[in-house]
Amino acid sequence: MNKFKLSLRVLVLLICFVFVGSTYAQSRKSVSILGDSYSTFENYLQPDTNFVWYFKKPIAGTDVTKVTETWWHKFITERGYKLCVNNSFSGSTICNTGYKKEDVTRNSFIARMNKLGCPDIIFIFGGTNDAWAKSPIGEYKYDKWTKADLYNFRPAMAYMLSDMKDRYPNVDIYFILNSELAEDINESVRTICKYYNVPLIELHDIDKISGHPSVKGMAAITEQLKKAVKK
Repeated sequence: MNKFKLSLRVLVLLICFVFVGSTYAQSRKSVSILGDSYSTFENYLQPDTNFVWYFKKPIAGTDVTKVTETWWHKFITERGYKLCVNNSFSGSTICNTGYKKEDVTRNSFIARMNKLGCPDIIFIFGGTNDAWAKSPIGEYKYDKWTKADLYNFRPAMAYMLSDMKDRYPNVDIYFILNSELAEDINESVRTICKYYNVPLIELHDIDKISGHPSVKGMAAITEQLKKAVKK
């Protein structure tokens, strides 16, 4: 084989390698997150004005110091996925009633649910602050929501899932439910997820510091998600 033919074959092989690699990268599933403090990390949120709980230089009360220690980064990395958008906001409630009964329509889950990009998978990790803030629970309501309804947890939760199912067709949407929450929140989430046929992942035995997952707790969340979410 002369040098020209050899060079041509090498060139063809290189082109094939680049094409296959590019196709593989494009075929990777992308993940978006709609969350609260449990899913935050400094400089990894969209928009970057969202409030953060986990920092590179951590605050007192957490041992999580690296983004690679967060549940979502670990899950995405270990599954070979890629991050689309992480729109998490520390302290945010699903409904529009926050702590001290404040109006939080600017940063609630339902205010941010339409800003998740174009992912293949969405994780909604919420309800914790609704429970902790003792937001009004409200009644189950699955249509014709009013502005007033959305200040209550049950109608806001239903409105969120209804809108997201329509807004993100052919996207796998999962709801992650924190451990150790009030039973009225737990039962409400179970009921509404079942109504909209949204898979529910109920966490258990999550190690926490100051009410938030530790490094050990983050790893446990990742493992429980891997068991619940099929490749």
